Amino acid sequence: MHGEPAYGPDFSHFKYVNPEAPKGGRLRLAVTANGYDTFNPLVARGVSAAGLQQYLYETLLVPSADEPFSAYGLVAESVETPKDRSYAVYNLRPEARFHDGHPITAEDVAFTFNLLMEKGHPFYRSYYAGVSNVTVESEDRVRFDFGEATNRELPLIIGQMPILPKHYWQEHSFGEEGLTPPLGSGPYRISEFEAGRYITYQRVEDYWAADLPVRKGRFNFDLIRFDYYSDETVSLEAFKAGDYDYRREMSAKNWATAYSGDRFSSGQIITEAIEHRRPAGMQAFVFNTRQDVFSDPKVREAISYAFDFDWANRNLFYDQYERTDSYFENSELASSGLPQGRELDILDNYREQLPEDVFKEDYTPPSTEGDRTLRDNLRKAMTLLQEAGYEIRDGAMVHEKTGQPLSFEFLLFQKSFERVVLPFKNNLERLGMEVSVRLVDTNQYVERVQNFDFDIIVHSFGQSDSPGNEQRDFWHSSVVDLKGSRNYAGVSDPVVDELVELVIQAPDREALIHRTRALDRVLLHGHYVVPNWHLSMDRIAYWSFLERPSTTPKNGVDVDNWWYGN
Repeated sequence: MHGEPAYGPDFSHFKYVNPEAPKGGRLRLAVTANGYDTFNPLVARGVSAAGLQQYLYETLLVPSADEPFSAYGLVAESVETPKDRSYAVYNLRPEARFHDGHPITAEDVAFTFNLLMEKGHPFYRSYYAGVSNVTVESEDRVRFDFGEATNRELPLIIGQMPILPKHYWQEHSFGEEGLTPPLGSGPYRISEFEAGRYITYQRVEDYWAADLPVRKGRFNFDLIRFDYYSDETVSLEAFKAGDYDYRREMSAKNWATAYSGDRFSSGQIITEAIEHRRPAGMQAFVFNTRQDVFSDPKVREAISYAFDFDWANRNLFYDQYERTDSYFENSELASSGLPQGRELDILDNYREQLPEDVFKEDYTPPSTEGDRTLRDNLRKAMTLLQEAGYEIRDGAMVHEKTGQPLSFEFLLFQKSFERVVLPFKNNLERLGMEVSVRLVDTNQYVERVQNFDFDIIVHSFGQSDSPGNEQRDFWHSSVVDLKGSRNYAGVSDPVVDELVELVIQAPDREALIHRTRALDRVLLHGHYVVPNWHLSMDRIAYWSFLERPSTTPKNGVDVDNWWYGN
């Protein structure tokens, strides 16, 4: 994206893989969800099975896991683009094949783009909005012209597109096939499945890309199976019983208390906390500002004062986490202190449109560390609510003009989050708010979230070291009413829109850093979320017959680089 890539044109493999890793064996993984109902992850409808894009479809380019954003050739053997990156021509490898032996051609690439724009998930229409034209120049040469000449990311973005077989989808209904295994081109194909229970992928013996530098040492297991569990506790016990092989632990309580016993002390099961250097992004309680109750940022800020992270970290998380205070946490892109230098110059252009706090206060989530108490924070919350026009009547927080109570619902699908939300709920009720917590199954949750049918959810906005087009789908007003977009908070702010475009158009790394920090600061002071917490470690447990490379990339653990040992 900026500067030179880490690997030269003659590299043989990524440095974080074992190029001599043996092929064979099986890897069993687990998914905690109420099953799946589709093999098409590229549309908004339904809940797709685990692993589909990861194992079934190939892309023009693939990124490395130890750089901010560099892409290397997979289906594309080479890329031609001018200095301004106003277009990109992808020259395809003649050996690239779908699983039925058909070559991957430029027609397939153009067909895929048009299909995703017409019938794919709404995300693609915003993500690829900068493409003005696609031209098939020959069987193995396809050109994309970009109307946004200032978006230098587009050649890499198009490179991420999964390539679909035109000859297959012309005879099938895209998005309507349900559980008919589709034709792919990746290292695995679907072999066995039972909807709601499991899906198994089998390694393709004559996989066309097996010896390419970007694939050497990866995808080593003959079989990969995902088993579905509806309950996280049952899933953990199944792992300890040997029903699956590898687990990434997300619960601090489990990590502190559940990984003990003979199989751990004997070395049959190995536990490791492996440091990573990837951006943590923002996990948070997300307000749906489309709802009238959350239209006032003072109300949203007041609610944030009722979340006692420090108590939760001590009593629920075994002091394992750090509080998140940036949308680009754990990276140089995160804002901090007061704006200065080039970041201040950017924000000065919008000074009259922004709250004064953006320039005068360093954003810090409410805390109960030191001399600060929850009682102090609730007093601050009460002041903010009064400024927003609320008052207490008969013990209830109501709007002074309309008499409407301040009431809302937390929508969850993870039962483990109830223990975090319920103390938060109790604190909010001390302020006179009427709060409910609803736990629904995964399918219902996905449907409601995609249709913005919620008040507050828990969500993670994942970020990379090179933010770009995806920021539109997170924050831009153009997708605020687009069902299926990831603008869950309902952000619709002309300043945010312009800052998003500045991030996308950043001409170099230094400009990207300052522009991203400015966007981060404006979002934080908009109080669209109540930040949660983060951890710069991957907590993993695995059975000892699995082996992994000695080098872990900055993006963290990737089990697709592992292999079956003795």
